[in-house]
Formats: sequence, C-alpha cells, structure tokens
Amino acid sequence: QSTWGYLDHWGILCQQDREPYTPKSIQYIKCSIINLKMDIVVVGSCCMDLIAYVDHLPAVGETVIGTDFCTGFGGKGANQAIMSSRLGGRVAMIARVGDDVYGEQTVDNFKRNNIDICHTVVDKAATTGVAPIYVSPRGENMIVVVPGANSKLSDEDVDKAESLISKAKVIVCQFEIRSEVVLHALRVARRHKVETILNPAPGYRNLPSEMFELSDVVCPNETEAELITGISITDDDSIVNAGKHLLDKGCSVVIITLGSRGAYLVSKNVSCGMFINAPIVESVDSTGAGDAFVGSLAYYRAVHSQLPMEEAVRRSIHIASISVCGRGTQTSFPQKEQLPDWLLK
Repeated sequence: QSTWGYLDHWGILCQQDREPYTPKSIQYIKCSIINLKMDIVVVGSCCMDLIAYVDHLPAVGETVIGTDFCTGFGGKGANQAIMSSRLGGRVAMIARVGDDVYGEQTVDNFKRNNIDICHTVVDKAATTGVAPIYVSPRGENMIVVVPGANSKLSDEDVDKAESLISKAKVIVCQFEIRSEVVLHALRVARRHKVETILNPAPGYRNLPSEMFELSDVVCPNETEAELITGISITDDDSIVNAGKHLLDKGCSVVIITLGSRGAYLVSKNVSCGMFINAPIVESVDSTGAGDAFVGSLAYYRAVHSQLPMEEAVRRSIHIASISVCGRGTQTSFPQKEQLPDWLLK
C-alpha cells in the first residue's frame, strides 16, 4: 500500500492525511510507510508561548503597555522530545497541533530538531495550544494556557502509533494532555515491555493507582510530589517520605527534582534513597529546566541503558543545570556538540 508522504531527517517515509506544509528542502514522494525503530517516543503536548514583558502586571480591567514581546516553542512533551533529540536520541512525537500558523511553525521546529512527526496530527478543527504569558521586571508572571488541539489527542491516536511504540526503548508521558490518554499510552507501552517514564506535570490529586503501577519511573518536582502525595514538603525528611509514598503506589523508581539542589532518587531495589547535588551555576532563566532533565533522562535510559540510574540522574541534572544558564526554554537546551564528552559516553 502506498501513500503520499515525505522523507524526514531520519530517512523515515511518513504518511500525511492532508497537504503538508514544509520547507522546500523536504522531498515529497509517493511511498510505502517505513517503520524505523525509535529510541524514545513522547506522548504529550505542543504549545506556542506568547510572552509579553510589562512594567507591572495588569489589574482587573487595566490595560498596560508592554516593553517587549517574543514567541517561543513550548509544551512539556515537545520540550522533552527536543532535549532527547539534541543529545542524539531517535525521537518520535505523538501529539496534535492546529491547522494554523503556530501548528505549522511547531511542525517545522520538530523537523529542524530531527523529531519524527509521522504521528503528529494536524487537526483542522482545533487551534494549536498557546500560552499567553505576562512577565514583570521582578520576574513575576501571569499565564493563561489554552490547550487547543492538545486536549483532542485521543486513545485512537495512540493506537495508530502502537507499532512505533512497540519498537521503542522508552516512552515518556506528562499531564498536559488528557490523563485518560496518558493511562492508555502507558498500558500500550507495558503490553510491549517498553520502559515508561511519567512526568506528572502539572500535578493532580487522586490519580488512579494504575497510573503508577504502569510507570517504571515517576519524576515529579517538589510541588507536584506534594500535590500527589498530600505530604507538605518542607525539608529532607518530608522529601524522603514523599518518595516512599510514591513508591508505595506501585512504580519502580521515583525521582523528585529539587531545582538548584539537584534531585532525590529512590527505588524499590535499594533500602534507602539518595540526594544527588546539582553543580553550582549562575542561573539566568530556569524555565524548562525540568523538561531538560526529563528529556535527558529518557535519552540516557534509551541510549545508555548500561548506566546505573544514579549516574543517569547525575548527568541529567548536569544538562538541566546548563539549560538554566540561557534564556528561554528550548532555546536554552544545549546541542550535544556543546557538551563535554563524558556526558555522552
């Protein structure tokens, strides 16, 4: 069976349900669909950040004049996929974007970053997710997230990608898409014995126990761990208790990221967890550091699976620390050529 498609950066021939918009450099040919094994499959969100800088945040009914404006690619799923790919992983993205200029730019950004988009659906009936953000000189912000096409990602979209998932080494999920779809993706991955990483962001209370039982690695930050466990995180003891609580829910490994402090790692295979420190850096912008960490962790689990989990976490912390030294989200994520050799061995 043949269909119209394009030859992407990995040489994968991908099916298109509609006339695709692409740079002229992409070659379109009539072809048979070829499934190339991926290291990592990300099931998640794509978003365009619309950032306005203001002298002060507006009050209700107030109009303020902005001092600067920029756009940036975002969405936790997209960010994590980009980070994994920049380290050298073969990455596929299962997602939805709208049939609009932001969707076009998002797809083109995936192509530039060598992300397989055979299962990134262009939805004619939805808009691409956006996040208008207002930022004051003090770093305070107001954010409105409009999920758009992200909320229409479905179990059927995951099922269409089951062959792709079955050949992957790691699948990564987050909660900026519907939780039912996340659960379905984890079930499909477990059925094919694919390692699962769940980044429960944003955090929710009363998640089904199956969500954790199907996750090999659960990786929240402190705020998300507090929301999920109900444990107020105020010191090291409370972090340890939250980690134990999450393990008791059924996952194999828990990593609680701690910002500039690093992370706390605990697993069912060890009697006690460990705090892993982050290198001291001069932070410029911490936006997206958590996604840099998760994307890096997925890369190490898929491509350098021989590394002990402790070392994979240590290296992922190091890469996340590098990302906070630059402005923006994906713009601050390093390319592998910019990293010291020891991080990629």
